Amino acid sequence: MRRVLWFWFIVAIGIGSLMLTGCVRSGDWTSRFVMEGDELVSIGRNPYFILEPGYQLVLEGGGTQLIITVLNETKMVDGVETRVVEERETKNGQLIEVARNYFAISRRTNDVFYFGEDVDMYKDGKVVSHDGSWLSGVNGAKFGLIMPGRPLSNASYYQEVAPGVAMDRAMIISTTETVNTPAGEFTNCLKIKETTPLQIITEYKYYAPDIGMVSDGTMKLVKGGKIDLKARP
Repeated sequence: MRRVLWFWFIVAIGIGSLMLTGCVRSGDWTSRFVMEGDELVSIGRNPYFILEPGYQLVLEGGGTQLIITVLNETKMVDGVETRVVEERETKNGQLIEVARNYFAISRRTNDVFYFGEDVDMYKDGKVVSHDGSWLSGVNGAKFGLIMPGRPLSNASYYQEVAPGVAMDRAMIISTTETVNTPAGEFTNCLKIKETTPLQIITEYKYYAPDIGMVSDGTMKLVKGGKIDLKARP
Protein backbone atom coordinates (compact mmCIF):
# COMPACT_ATOMS: atom_id res chain seq x y z
CA MET A 1 0.00 0.00 0.00
CA ARG A 2 1.32 3.45 -0.88
CA ARG A 3 1.92 5.60 2.16
CA VAL A 4 0.00 8.90 2.34
CA LEU A 5 1.42 12.00 4.06
CA TRP A 6 -1.05 14.28 5.83
CA PHE A 7 0.30 17.76 6.56
CA TRP A 8 -1.89 19.83 8.87
CA PHE A 9 -1.52 23.33 10.09
CA ILE A 10 -4.24 25.61 11.41
CA VAL A 11 -4.54 29.21 10.40
CA ALA A 12 -7.11 31.75 11.38
CA ILE A 13 -6.06 34.90 9.55
CA GLY A 14 -6.04 36.02 5.94
CA ILE A 15 -8.25 36.58 2.96
CA GLY A 16 -8.28 34.57 -0.21
CA SER A 17 -9.62 31.44 -1.83
CA LEU A 18 -7.80 28.11 -2.19
CA MET A 19 -7.50 26.72 -5.69
CA LEU A 20 -4.26 24.71 -5.53
CA THR A 21 -3.67 21.29 -7.03
CA GLY A 22 -3.04 18.73 -4.29
CA CYS A 23 -4.39 20.96 -1.49
CA VAL A 24 -7.61 21.11 0.51
CA ARG A 25 -9.33 24.31 1.57
CA SER A 26 -10.15 24.93 5.22
CA GLY A 27 -10.91 28.54 6.06
CA ASP A 28 -9.19 31.35 4.18
CA TRP A 29 -5.68 29.89 3.94
CA THR A 30 -4.36 26.49 3.02
CA SER A 31 -4.54 24.20 6.06
CA ARG A 32 -3.72 20.78 4.64
CA PHE A 33 -1.59 19.28 1.89
CA VAL A 34 -2.36 15.75 0.76
CA MET A 35 0.17 13.77 -1.23
CA GLU A 36 1.49 10.29 -1.80
CA GLY A 37 4.48 9.48 0.37
CA ASP A 38 6.81 8.86 -2.58
CA GLU A 39 5.81 11.75 -4.83
CA LEU A 40 8.30 14.38 -3.59
CA VAL A 41 11.68 14.52 -5.34
CA SER A 42 14.66 16.86 -5.13
CA ILE A 43 15.01 17.79 -8.79
CA GLY A 44 12.61 19.16 -11.40
CA ARG A 45 10.85 22.35 -12.44
CA ASN A 46 7.46 23.95 -12.74
CA PRO A 47 6.68 26.98 -14.93
CA TYR A 48 7.95 29.47 -12.32
CA PHE A 49 10.41 27.57 -10.11
CA ILE A 50 13.48 25.63 -11.27
CA LEU A 51 15.19 23.01 -9.11
CA GLU A 52 18.01 21.93 -11.42
CA PRO A 53 21.64 21.98 -10.23
CA GLY A 54 23.60 24.87 -11.70
CA TYR A 55 20.60 27.12 -12.34
CA GLN A 56 21.26 30.63 -11.09
CA LEU A 57 19.47 33.98 -10.91
CA VAL A 58 21.14 37.31 -10.08
CA LEU A 59 18.98 40.25 -8.97
CA GLU A 60 20.20 43.76 -8.14
CA GLY A 61 18.74 47.05 -6.96
CA GLY A 62 19.13 49.73 -4.30
CA GLY A 63 22.72 48.73 -3.65
CA THR A 64 21.70 45.14 -2.90
CA GLN A 65 22.63 42.05 -4.88
CA LEU A 66 20.92 38.67 -4.45
CA ILE A 67 22.40 35.54 -6.05
CA ILE A 68 20.19 32.44 -6.02
CA THR A 69 21.97 29.21 -6.96
CA VAL A 70 20.58 25.68 -7.17
CA LEU A 71 23.38 23.53 -5.78
CA ASN A 72 24.35 19.99 -6.62
CA GLU A 73 23.53 19.05 -3.03
CA THR A 74 20.60 17.47 -1.23
CA LYS A 75 19.57 17.28 2.43
CA MET A 76 17.16 14.96 4.22
CA VAL A 77 14.59 17.08 6.06
CA ASP A 78 11.56 15.61 7.81
CA GLY A 79 12.07 12.32 5.99
CA VAL A 80 12.22 13.92 2.52
CA GLU A 81 15.24 14.38 0.26
CA THR A 82 15.31 18.10 -0.53
CA ARG A 83 17.33 20.20 -2.96
CA VAL A 84 19.70 22.83 -1.51
CA VAL A 85 19.28 26.32 -2.96
CA GLU A 86 21.73 28.95 -1.79
CA GLU A 87 20.77 32.63 -1.48
CA ARG A 88 23.72 35.00 -1.08
CA GLU A 89 22.89 38.64 -0.36
CA THR A 90 25.27 41.59 -0.31
CA LYS A 91 24.65 45.26 0.47
CA ASN A 92 27.01 47.86 -0.99
CA GLY A 93 29.48 45.07 -1.65
CA GLN A 94 29.39 43.69 1.89
CA LEU A 95 28.08 40.18 2.56
CA ILE A 96 25.06 40.34 4.88
CA GLU A 97 23.36 36.94 4.56
CA VAL A 98 23.86 33.43 3.24
CA ALA A 99 20.88 31.07 3.40
CA ARG A 100 20.73 27.39 2.45
CA ASN A 101 17.10 26.71 1.53
CA TYR A 102 15.57 23.24 1.21
CA PHE A 103 12.94 22.44 -1.43
CA ALA A 104 11.22 19.41 -2.90
CA ILE A 105 8.88 19.16 -5.88
CA SER A 106 5.87 16.93 -6.47
CA ARG A 107 6.24 14.83 -9.61
CA ARG A 108 2.44 14.49 -9.64
CA THR A 109 1.38 18.16 -9.41
CA ASN A 110 4.64 20.13 -9.90
CA ASP A 111 3.95 21.94 -6.59
CA VAL A 112 7.22 23.02 -4.93
CA PHE A 113 7.37 22.72 -1.15
CA TYR A 114 9.65 24.58 1.27
CA PHE A 115 11.21 22.51 4.07
CA GLY A 116 13.25 25.16 5.83
CA GLU A 117 16.54 27.02 5.76
CA ASP A 118 19.86 27.39 7.57
CA VAL A 119 20.76 31.07 7.78
CA ASP A 120 24.06 32.83 8.45
CA MET A 121 23.78 36.58 9.10
CA TYR A 122 27.01 38.53 8.59
CA LYS A 123 28.46 41.78 9.92
CA ASP A 124 31.96 42.98 9.07
CA GLY A 125 32.71 39.65 7.43
CA LYS A 126 31.75 37.54 10.46
CA VAL A 127 28.70 35.43 11.24
CA VAL A 128 26.71 37.19 13.98
CA SER A 129 23.49 35.17 14.11
CA HIS A 130 21.34 32.48 12.55
CA ASP A 131 18.06 34.40 12.74
CA GLY A 132 15.30 32.92 10.60
CA SER A 133 16.65 29.37 10.57
CA TRP A 134 14.07 26.59 10.76
CA LEU A 135 13.51 23.01 9.59
CA SER A 136 10.31 21.10 8.98
CA GLY A 137 9.83 18.53 11.73
CA VAL A 138 11.87 20.46 14.30
CA ASN A 139 10.26 22.42 17.18
CA GLY A 140 6.80 22.12 15.70
CA ALA A 141 7.71 23.52 12.28
CA LYS A 142 6.10 22.11 9.13
CA PHE A 143 6.88 22.56 5.46
CA GLY A 144 4.92 25.04 3.36
CA LEU A 145 4.15 25.60 -0.32
CA ILE A 146 6.59 27.92 -2.08
CA MET A 147 5.19 27.65 -5.61
CA PRO A 148 2.07 25.86 -6.89
CA GLY A 149 2.42 23.90 -10.10
CA ARG A 150 -0.78 25.50 -11.40
CA PRO A 151 -1.03 29.05 -10.01
CA LEU A 152 -4.51 30.57 -9.99
CA SER A 153 -5.46 34.13 -9.06
CA ASN A 154 -6.46 34.68 -5.41
CA ALA A 155 -5.02 31.36 -4.24
CA SER A 156 -3.69 31.79 -0.68
CA TYR A 157 -1.24 29.56 1.16
CA TYR A 158 1.50 29.47 3.79
CA GLN A 159 5.05 29.23 2.46
CA GLU A 160 6.60 28.31 5.79
CA VAL A 161 5.16 27.23 9.12
CA ALA A 162 7.66 27.74 11.93
CA PRO A 163 5.73 29.34 14.83
CA GLY A 164 7.47 32.41 16.21
CA VAL A 165 10.28 32.14 13.64
CA ALA A 166 8.99 32.11 10.07
CA MET A 167 5.34 32.25 8.99
CA ASP A 168 5.45 33.75 5.49
CA ARG A 169 2.25 33.41 3.48
CA ALA A 170 1.42 34.21 -0.13
CA MET A 171 -1.51 35.31 -2.26
CA ILE A 172 -1.43 35.11 -6.04
CA ILE A 173 -2.48 38.49 -7.41
CA SER A 174 -2.08 38.00 -11.16
CA THR A 175 -0.64 35.71 -13.82
CA THR A 176 -0.51 38.29 -16.64
CA GLU A 177 1.99 40.92 -15.47
CA THR A 178 4.70 42.49 -17.63
CA VAL A 179 8.02 43.19 -15.90
CA ASN A 180 10.94 45.20 -17.27
CA THR A 181 14.38 44.33 -15.93
CA PRO A 182 18.02 44.85 -16.96
CA ALA A 183 17.85 41.29 -18.31
CA GLY A 184 14.93 42.15 -20.59
CA GLU A 185 11.15 42.41 -20.66
CA PHE A 186 9.12 39.46 -19.40
CA THR A 187 5.42 38.93 -20.09
CA ASN A 188 2.73 36.74 -18.50
CA CYS A 189 4.52 37.00 -15.18
CA LEU A 190 3.16 35.73 -11.88
CA LYS A 191 2.64 38.43 -9.22
CA ILE A 192 2.68 37.25 -5.61
CA LYS A 193 1.87 39.27 -2.49
CA GLU A 194 3.75 38.07 0.60
CA THR A 195 2.81 38.85 4.21
CA THR A 196 3.41 37.38 7.66
CA PRO A 197 1.40 37.47 10.90
CA LEU A 198 4.67 37.99 12.79
CA GLN A 199 5.05 41.61 11.67
CA ILE A 200 3.42 44.31 9.56
CA ILE A 201 5.14 43.89 6.21
CA THR A 202 4.01 43.40 2.63
CA GLU A 203 6.27 42.40 -0.26
CA TYR A 204 5.62 41.75 -3.93
CA LYS A 205 7.55 39.28 -6.06
CA TYR A 206 7.27 38.55 -9.78
CA TYR A 207 8.09 35.28 -11.52
CA ALA A 208 8.52 34.86 -15.28
CA PRO A 209 7.61 31.60 -17.07
CA ASP A 210 10.62 29.29 -17.58
CA ILE A 211 12.86 31.78 -15.73
CA GLY A 212 11.79 32.14 -12.10
CA MET A 213 11.92 35.25 -9.94
CA VAL A 214 12.61 38.42 -11.96
CA SER A 215 11.64 41.07 -9.39
CA ASP A 216 11.78 41.22 -5.59
CA GLY A 217 10.97 44.67 -4.24
CA THR A 218 13.58 47.06 -5.67
CA MET A 219 15.73 44.23 -7.00
CA LYS A 220 15.41 43.20 -10.65
CA LEU A 221 16.90 40.35 -12.64
CA VAL A 222 20.21 41.19 -14.28
CA LYS A 223 21.07 37.70 -15.50
CA GLY A 224 20.01 34.10 -15.21
CA GLY A 225 20.66 30.62 -16.55
CA LYS A 226 22.91 27.60 -16.08
CA ILE A 227 26.41 28.03 -14.63
CA ASP A 228 29.34 25.72 -13.98
CA LEU A 229 29.13 25.06 -10.24
CA LYS A 230 32.74 23.91 -10.14
CA ALA A 231 33.83 27.32 -11.40
CA ARG A 232 32.06 29.20 -8.61
CA PRO A 233 34.40 31.25 -6.35
